[in-house]
Amino acid sequence: YVDLFHDLRLISYPLSTARGTIKEKPGFNAGEDAAALRKAIEGIGTTEKTLIDILTQRSNAQRQLICKAYQDATGRTLCDALEGDTHGHFEDILVALITPHPKFDCQEFIQAIKGAGTNESILIELFASRSNHQIKAMCDAYLAETGRALIHDLKSEVSGDFEKTLLILAEGKRDESTNVDVAKAKEDAKILYEAGEKNWGTEESKFIDILCHRSVPQLRQTLVEYKSLSGKTLQESIEREMSGRLEEILVAIVKCVKSVPAYLAERLYKSMKGASTTESTLTRIIVSRSEVDLQDIKAEYKKLFGTSLYSDIEVRSIK
Repeated sequence: YVDLFHDLRLISYPLSTARGTIKEKPGFNAGEDAAALRKAIEGIGTTEKTLIDILTQRSNAQRQLICKAYQDATGRTLCDALEGDTHGHFEDILVALITPHPKFDCQEFIQAIKGAGTNESILIELFASRSNHQIKAMCDAYLAETGRALIHDLKSEVSGDFEKTLLILAEGKRDESTNVDVAKAKEDAKILYEAGEKNWGTEESKFIDILCHRSVPQLRQTLVEYKSLSGKTLQESIEREMSGRLEEILVAIVKCVKSVPAYLAERLYKSMKGASTTESTLTRIIVSRSEVDLQDIKAEYKKLFGTSLYSDIEVRSIK
């Protein structure tokens, strides 16, 4: 399991404009890769190294071509083959690697609402950290998978202001303008201050509206103006004025406005803190961000916790 994370390039990778750790392999041949995987799976004892070497050194788009070539050659999906020949967390991460990104997010959403209880922390992570495009792609994948609208099923799992916040985010309609209106930021900061710290009682709807609709650059300026006006950070005010799941999701949004990589680095750290490790969180974040910003997550992890992400995964895996 730790070898697989090693090959996801948690140690190092040449810097480029893309902030992921996985790049497209030059000279890629889907047929050759499919044949090598077939040999590794169908031989006497699965050759894990081959599985790791191929699946961690191809982009997700290239893996989809490998999946097609494998099924054309064998009549069996690569997913079925991996599920039949590998086990546990190793199987989970291999299957995650060959799953298209929107479908993977969709499956994580399904897992979060599956069964008697809802895993709100996964819902918060998914909707606070994803872009409009990623959220819409996840919703499309959910519709294709279930025949139902994601928002419809989400409504049955959550309630109150937490529900209202998630549903707005799930629409994927956050302003994406890169322009910053300083006067508007000052106005929003004043609205937030008056809705919370300044008065007895909190108008949660004002926080929800501003944090779920304004663009990320605009919100970053609003955070600056809020600190200037109130003497506190917006996160501190939310933590002081609110509680429960609403507090958690609004704090997560503020953290993602400041830095999605730092937010996800913190999620990774917490997943390994304590007696047991939450492998599903490791898999979800590292696989889903491996072509997006895993370089930045690694850097933030080192800055925040003074140790490398790889070394912490290695220590936890040994335990």
